[in-house]
Amino acid sequence: MNRRRILHLASFALALLATPLPAHAEEGGVLRIGYQRSSTLISLLRQDQTLEKALAPSKITVSWHEFTSGLPIMEALNVGQIDVSADVADTVPIFAQAAGAKITYVAQEAASPSAQAILVSGDSPVKSIADLKGRKVAVTKGAGSHYLLLAVLAGEGLSFKSITPAYLTPADGRSALAGGSVDAWVAWDPFLSAAQAQSGARVLKDGTGLSLYKRYYLAGDDYAKRHPDVLAVLFAKLRETGDWVKAHPDEAATRLSALWKIEAPIVRQANDRRSYKVEPVTRDGLSEQQKIADAFRAEALLPRPVDASLLAVWEPPTR
Repeated sequence: MNRRRILHLASFALALLATPLPAHAEEGGVLRIGYQRSSTLISLLRQDQTLEKALAPSKITVSWHEFTSGLPIMEALNVGQIDVSADVADTVPIFAQAAGAKITYVAQEAASPSAQAILVSGDSPVKSIADLKGRKVAVTKGAGSHYLLLAVLAGEGLSFKSITPAYLTPADGRSALAGGSVDAWVAWDPFLSAAQAQSGARVLKDGTGLSLYKRYYLAGDDYAKRHPDVLAVLFAKLRETGDWVKAHPDEAATRLSALWKIEAPIVRQANDRRSYKVEPVTRDGLSEQQKIADAFRAEALLPRPVDASLLAVWEPPTR
C-alpha cells in the first residue's frame, strides 16, 4: 500500500473518531437510575425488569441506586454518579438549579396535592396551623413537603421563621413525631398513609389548594442530549406502569406491600392519592416551579434567585 493511500485511510479514521455517533447509533453501556423508597413506578419496573428487557436490544443494562430523599439524588445526578433521577418532588429541581446543576426535565407525574400533608400525633394539642407558631416541625429539606410547609404557613400569615424546623429524613421524621421530640411532621405518601394507619397520626393540612405536588423525572443534560432513544424507552415504560397501577389498584398494592414492607391496604390508600399519570413536561406546565422558587428565595432558603424556565426540557418522540 503506497504512502498516499495510508495517509488517506488514516485521515478517514480520524474523521470518524472526531464525529460523534448519533444517539440512536450508540449501543451498550449502563443506565444508572437514582430512586427513593417512594418511587412507586421505578420500584415496580425494577422488580419485573421491564426496562432491562426493553433496553436489551441496544445492549444497555440498568443499575439501580437508592437514596433517602430527592436532594441526595440530585446531588448524585449533578456530579455524574447517576444518569437519571426517578420521581422527585417539584421542589427538588429548584434546589438543584440553584446549585448550578445541569439537568433536563424528562417527564412528570400529574398533580397529586393530597399525597402530602402536615401531621400531628393523635392526641396533640395542635388543632390549627396557627398553633404551630413557635413549635418544632420535622421536614425533609428540599422535598415537596418543604414547600407545602411554606405555603401552609404563608396562608396563615406566618413566615418560615415562625416555626423551628427539624430537617429529617422521612423515617427519622416519623420517629421524632412518635417520640414527641417534634410537634408536627410534614410527610408524603406512602409514609403519610403509614403514619395515619399505624400510629394514629392526624392530618392537620394537606396540599389541596396550596401545592400541586407534581413529581419529576430528570436526566443530566449531557445524557439527555446523547441518549434521547434511551429516555424514550424509559418514558414509555413509566407511562405503561402508571396506567397499570391505576387500572389494577389491588394487585399494585399487593406487589408494593411486599417491596415496601407496608400493609397492602395502606399502600392502596397511598396510591389512591397519587395520580401516576406520566406526562411530557411543557414550558407552560412549569408555572408552579417559578412560584416554588420565589417562595424559597423569599425565605432566604435559596442562595440565589432561580429562573425555573431555564432548565432544559426533553421532548418525547411523537406517536
